[in-house]
Amino acid sequence: MSLLEAFRWVEHTRLSIAIRASTWGFAIIEMIHLLGLAVLGGAILVLGLRMAGVILQRQPLARVARGVAPLLLGGLLTMVCSGALLVADGPLRYYANAAFRAKMLLLVIAVACGIALYRAARRISGRGEPSPWLRWAAALSLVLWLAVGLAGRAIGVL
Repeated sequence: MSLLEAFRWVEHTRLSIAIRASTWGFAIIEMIHLLGLAVLGGAILVLGLRMAGVILQRQPLARVARGVAPLLLGGLLTMVCSGALLVADGPLRYYANAAFRAKMLLLVIAVACGIALYRAARRISGRGEPSPWLRWAAALSLVLWLAVGLAGRAIGVL
């Protein structure tokens, strides 16, 4: 099954039809998506800024990473699930949207980068500080997540 066929199939599911027929369905799903964004974005910002040495400098990096882990996972899962429901509202619109495609590509890269950074942060023991390379990678991760958000905002414009 091609990606286009999959999007066409989604458009004809009961869930997709129900979301399109609902007065409040899309708005409620979008609120949940934005809540997930706030949780995920806050956790990424805290971890990224700690890795860069900007905040929480007295806290061991591994402890900060462990502390934000549930927020990272919960926020990401909330966004992925609610995002899939948002796409179900009009899958063919999203399929043809260049900003949507860019967001999905950036999302995959940002998640992979985030996983690598999280693992690296967990390996730093005690009060050890991240290497300059890791600090740059943390900055890159923040830029990638910002790009994901900007591509998401562009979906409605393109």
